[in-house]
Amino acid sequence: MTLSTGILAEQATSAVLASYGETVVLATVVAAPPKIDLGYFPLTVEYQERLYAGGRIKGSRWVKREGRPSDDEILSARLIDRSIRPLFPSSYKKDVQVVITVLSVDIENDPSILSAIATSAALAISHIPWLGPIGVLRVGMKDGAYMVNPTGSEMEFSDLDLVVSTTKDAVVMVEAGAREVSEEQVLGGIEYAKTEGEKVIELIEGLVKEVGAEKEIISEKKDAQLIANVKKFVGNKIDGLVKSTSFHEGGSEVYGEVRNALVEEFSKEDPAEISKILDKLVKEKVRETILSGVRTDGRKPGEIRKISTEVGILPRTHGSAIFQRGQSQVLSVTTLGAPSLEQLIESAEGEVSKRYMHHYSMPPYASGETGRMGYPSRREIGHGALAERALLPVIPSEEKFPYAIRIVSEVMSSNGSTSMAAVCGSTLSLMDSGVPISAPVSGIAMGLVIENPKKFVILSDIMGIEDFMGDMDFKVAGTQKGITALQMDVKTLNLSTSILKEALAQAKEGREKILKTLIKAIPAPREKVSAYAPKIRVIKIAPEKIGEIIGPGGKMIRKIIAETGAQVEVEDDGSVNISGISAESVEGAVSRVEALTKEVSAGEIYEGEVKRIQPFGAFVEILPGKDGLVHISDMAEGFVKNPEDIVKLGDKVKVRVKEIDELGRINLSLNMDPSKDKPREERPRGSFGGRREGGFRSGRGGFSRGGRGGFSRDRSDRGGDSGGPHFPTSRFLGEKKDFGR
Repeated sequence: MTLSTGILAEQATSAVLASYGETVVLATVVAAPPKIDLGYFPLTVEYQERLYAGGRIKGSRWVKREGRPSDDEILSARLIDRSIRPLFPSSYKKDVQVVITVLSVDIENDPSILSAIATSAALAISHIPWLGPIGVLRVGMKDGAYMVNPTGSEMEFSDLDLVVSTTKDAVVMVEAGAREVSEEQVLGGIEYAKTEGEKVIELIEGLVKEVGAEKEIISEKKDAQLIANVKKFVGNKIDGLVKSTSFHEGGSEVYGEVRNALVEEFSKEDPAEISKILDKLVKEKVRETILSGVRTDGRKPGEIRKISTEVGILPRTHGSAIFQRGQSQVLSVTTLGAPSLEQLIESAEGEVSKRYMHHYSMPPYASGETGRMGYPSRREIGHGALAERALLPVIPSEEKFPYAIRIVSEVMSSNGSTSMAAVCGSTLSLMDSGVPISAPVSGIAMGLVIENPKKFVILSDIMGIEDFMGDMDFKVAGTQKGITALQMDVKTLNLSTSILKEALAQAKEGREKILKTLIKAIPAPREKVSAYAPKIRVIKIAPEKIGEIIGPGGKMIRKIIAETGAQVEVEDDGSVNISGISAESVEGAVSRVEALTKEVSAGEIYEGEVKRIQPFGAFVEILPGKDGLVHISDMAEGFVKNPEDIVKLGDKVKVRVKEIDELGRINLSLNMDPSKDKPREERPRGSFGGRREGGFRSGRGGFSRGGRGGFSRDRSDRGGDSGGPHFPTSRFLGEKKDFGR
């Protein structure tokens, strides 16, 4: 790993160019005085991945410029934001913007981890007051052995995908996806990352010694008299204020009334300063109450709020469920579709697809507020990704369940951990839709209030106020067997691995309690998918048979779709995905595809339909799209002058496969006795299948008419066809061509 500065972006406050293998990123930081006082620290992190980094041009025909950030880019930005934000002083209010640009990717080394390290280095060498540096690492695990910053190919075999951000003494941020691993294995991975992260911190500290700027000193002025006056004015209202705020994540009317009264009482003071003092008083009271062993809503630290569940509530959706825990209520809806409806994701590292998608939506009314509506916020994208990650390990493989799966979690009411409520509701919704998940998944959000390493309280199922006023938001999801996802953000540098161990153990107890309520609501996935869900079958054919299903110019596949009402999609590897609303339409399409690709053998008996009659015989369709010739000499034992004396157009006749000739043509007979077959040389000249003077020759790839002025598909067929025009193979769209009578 290489960190360098002074090469690019010289006008930025600081900039670091980082490389790892052939992955290269540029992290820039700019600090500027805020245009207005927003009342909070205006930190923004932008992560942009250029397609040129992987030598790619955007696939769209009309738009070649990179568009708005993809979900993956937003998730990378959030990971970096959550890693660096806790280390800024609370009194620092300058406008800080971090911009990371991915310049080169080598497919194997993750640019997001390198970007977090580059950002840590850029902040560390700048004059911005920041309590870093931090080490950020990805940890994998296989057979109990941990891997640091595993490559892309190594991650395919890993049971753990753990990202940890640490200072020398504390854990700052954790994010993970796992294949049902134990709490002990997760904790071991965090400790391993903390140890290995010290090497990254040492590297950054070496850069700071060389080029680091002197840190800006921040002094916070406090008006002790104003604080005392506000505290006196609020007086005994503080208990009611705390209780009221506990039940409204977006604030409460009581809080607004008290704030307005304070602003009016101290009209000569800055209203923003009054709000800060009031918030601080509420925070102190909340923390004091929790540290005493009683939470603001009266619960004990490990107690979970009342849970209610309901499944199958929407009549026309494929699966639906409501999960409610306290005031957090989520409606999760599952939709099933054909495999072709999977999502295609384009990035500098290439194109990937996913068939399971989880989207999370939280409108303003969920917290009793008004606000912007439109495209999803970064928070919504992050929460949806966390829920998706939690459920991914239990989603059945495409071979077992050949559907694209989309879940939408609609937050109806929010007061603490709606992302984990989305996990629980989506588990119920999946089972209601008939998706055979391997195990139900439950999730819980843990909190922490810490005064010092010896005085702290770990909270189960935190409310909004406990998240906002507390020191940790630790979300853990998993099955009875183990953890599938976790995400942790902190506001303290006192979080030790011993506290984490206790939090994981308490979270496991909570998950198991919640899991029992899910199983009680619906013990197992429904045996069948919804009547309104498409029915899907996947069959495999030899890739060389694909042309027979498609037909000339797509004629055959369009015919199957029109006649059966099913959707038929053919993949390059020979997978044929057949979907339809009714089982009958799907089975009808399956039978047609199987018939088209079936290898016909000599001696087999079929009942077919006479499709065409020629002077030399009749063409009988024995399978959909597949016909053979009953030569006039094979229609009866005696002499037949006209085929129409024996068969009529549309007749259903029983035929025997006489032979498959060297050109792949099917020769049929109405005679069921093979011993009475006439040798080919005894057939009259000028007949189909005989010598070529003036006759018609059928073969794979089209019909060829012999004689002067005839048509030939390729040069090998020209023979005595002198004087006839030659048509190259590329002029023929399909593998069979009939020039009619």
